[in-house]
Amino acid sequence: MTNPYSVTQWLQLSMQQQGLLQPLGSLSELMQQLSYVQIDSINVVERAHHHVLHNRLADYSPAMLDEAMNDKTVFEYWSHAAAYLPIDDYRFSLYRKQQLQQGDKHWFEPEHKVMREVKARITAEGPLKASQFTHNADAKNGSWWDWKPAKKALEQLFIQGELMVARRDKFQKVYDLTERVLPNHIDTTVPSDSEFAQHLIKRYLMAHGFGNLQQIQYLRKGLKPLLTKTLAQMCEQGDIASFTVLHTNQVYFYQPKLTLPSTIPNKVWLLNPFDNLVIQRQKLKQWFGFDYQIEVYVPEAKRQYGYYSLPILWRDRFIGRVDVKADRKNQCLLLQNLHIETQILTNQHDEPHDKAHLVSALIEAIEHYTQFNNCQRWQLLQCNDKTIAQMLLKASQQGI
Repeated sequence: MTNPYSVTQWLQLSMQQQGLLQPLGSLSELMQQLSYVQIDSINVVERAHHHVLHNRLADYSPAMLDEAMNDKTVFEYWSHAAAYLPIDDYRFSLYRKQQLQQGDKHWFEPEHKVMREVKARITAEGPLKASQFTHNADAKNGSWWDWKPAKKALEQLFIQGELMVARRDKFQKVYDLTERVLPNHIDTTVPSDSEFAQHLIKRYLMAHGFGNLQQIQYLRKGLKPLLTKTLAQMCEQGDIASFTVLHTNQVYFYQPKLTLPSTIPNKVWLLNPFDNLVIQRQKLKQWFGFDYQIEVYVPEAKRQYGYYSLPILWRDRFIGRVDVKADRKNQCLLLQNLHIETQILTNQHDEPHDKAHLVSALIEAIEHYTQFNNCQRWQLLQCNDKTIAQMLLKASQQGI
């Protein structure tokens, strides 16, 4: 079939499916809708997983995620990266765990001596952190990823399912036996190939509205043949629909379940670099015309916008980015480099998208984000648009 929506409409649908337009009532409901929230350790501002939830839940606080772990409505495992996942999806983590238990190597062989010793200690003593295991001083100490054997063993046992993360202690994982963490009512039936593929497809399309094969299998190796086959079957059965882009790229979506949002508010979202909506750079560029790259991993001399630049979504378009840092000592959120895509604001046929509307919404977003980072004020250090810079400077001085 032909593409049923415009590019702008697809972005609006994605925003809706991502919980940005109609905030859901609970963290549990939001996790079900998003399917995962990526965990990241960078803390120049509040960490990524908390920021993603903050943008979607009214009055969100980091303690809510701790409570969800304690209540066992979410658990930690691997999605395309380390993530929080809804506990109801636990059985689908068993697909990868079974492969590892059957000999698919991560770091160690399944019956490695260190793994047996580590598991025996947790069995006897209860939940433990990696820091509570003694490092062998004679062991080779290489690069930063060359973890001590006990920590590797913990991660191996975790990734293959024998341990779970019971909680976090100052961001350190606290591991315990899976049988002591997992609620008794959770289904532990290992999914078939078909069930696992359908799960990935359904979760992605419901969370994003649409996507192609590459996006659905993002950073998951070896699944292309299975997903290709399952997508074709689901199309034949009428479960999903598809259309072709550029003659070859097949795009899939749930045709009966998509309803365009009625209105888009004059609102700015300061999104996290690891936000579910923006994590796939090529999709963001191809569909929404926004070439975004997190520059944390870019050498400082080659950075264009800054170490931790947040994508700025205004109404239904991406209009810039802002490099941020929380000066916690002085309780000040630093806007180190605000870069506005100026061509967005020069469209004479789109009256609502002018600087006054943008700045009004941007100030509100900055204030909200400042409070979220436990800062009392914010300060703009650099901006490529003089008019916007002056308006923001005036606002910051007035304490708006």
